[in-house]
Amino acid sequence: MLDSKKTALISRNVTVDKRRTSIRLEAQMWISLKEIADREKCSIHDICTVIFVKKADNITLTAAIRIFLMLYFKSASTEEGHKKAGHGGFQRMLSRVANQSVPSYDEGCGITAKSYAIDAL
Repeated sequence: MLDSKKTALISRNVTVDKRRTSIRLEAQMWISLKEIADREKCSIHDICTVIFVKKADNITLTAAIRIFLMLYFKSASTEEGHKKAGHGGFQRMLSRVANQSVPSYDEGCGITAKSYAIDAL
């Protein structure tokens, strides 16, 4: 059971459309944003600004960022990539999941913020 005082969310200040705002996302979401920013040769602030400008009015920025991350990586996936990852059947997925440990919130899925320079935001 999770300690009620712990949270999987990490708050970061981001400049969006020339205004500073606080966003709370899971560690893996921050890591993914950093990876995309590195790949696209821009900042997390730039990505969040584009998401903010393009999002629908009835969607929060945090939800829009999560949607963006999913769509970004989904657009890069291919059938060959799915095959290499062992995708293609619920039973196979269950066996892959059974062999993986679930990271704790303290572990950050085995990747620290320091290793991705997230603290430099």
